[in-house]
Amino acid sequence: MFRKLLIGLAVVVVAGTGAVFAQQSGIKRTPLQKVDFPAGYNTVTAIAEIPAGGAAGRHTHPGAETGYVIEGELELLIDGKPPVKVKAGESYQIPEGAVHDAKASGDKPLKVLGVYIVKAGEPLAKPAP
Repeated sequence: MFRKLLIGLAVVVVAGTGAVFAQQSGIKRTPLQKVDFPAGYNTVTAIAEIPAGGAAGRHTHPGAETGYVIEGELELLIDGKPPVKVKAGESYQIPEGAVHDAKASGDKPLKVLGVYIVKAGEPLAKPAP
């Protein structure tokens, strides 16, 4: 009985996490894990994929983002800062609330492992003007 309850809760958590990942045009996020930690925040781990030549679109997060480029090359555009190229095997950080865009640089798709520490109850990402 306890095992069935745990399995049921796991299904609900995974399904609910999918709703958190409002998809911007050009980006696919696959949730891997969501943890209610630290207090008042959710830590969400996901794989983000952008096709060759594509972009995530300008957006913000209600918390910090850190990531690791698994495949391809990322052109990271954060408002008020010069563009940064991040290659496979390198990591990046984006401050809370920073308006930014992520582009797949070159002719290869981009795949990153992203960790988002966002305020509980808020969407993972919001489009920015």
